[in-house]
Amino acid sequence: MSTQQNAPSPSPSAGQEKPGRIAALAALNALEGAALAVGGIYMLAVGLFGRPDSMQQAEMGGLTLVALGLIPLFAARGLLRRRSWSRGPALITQLMALPVAWTLLRAQGALIPAGIVLAAVAVTALVLLLNPATTEALGIRRGPRTTPDA
Repeated sequence: MSTQQNAPSPSPSAGQEKPGRIAALAALNALEGAALAVGGIYMLAVGLFGRPDSMQQAEMGGLTLVALGLIPLFAARGLLRRRSWSRGPALITQLMALPVAWTLLRAQGALIPAGIVLAAVAVTALVLLLNPATTEALGIRRGPRTTPDA
């Protein structure tokens, strides 16, 4: 009897395990999406029940933040399900977060720590997104694509 016959065969779901980096990436995207949605709801509440400088601006800003918050939330869901399309929205979200973090870092007071946190989250998520193991886990092929000669 050979050792290959004694070894247990790998289960078909063994390759289906989610790497920890995918779960961490999904959590970071969900955190950003939730923060945007909460900020948008706050702006809507101030626009409706507070005394904003411009009610229309507060309401439109709130609706915009809620809509922008949905993008990383959908990306997080797609990442957890290991959908290849989710990498694009997640990448765009992180790239959009970097200038916002830079602006917050150049501000004064309590906005500086918020900029530090946002920059750390965005850079961490970018590193996780661009990791070759993440690309492979999402089923995205690397390298040039070959096309048949016509």
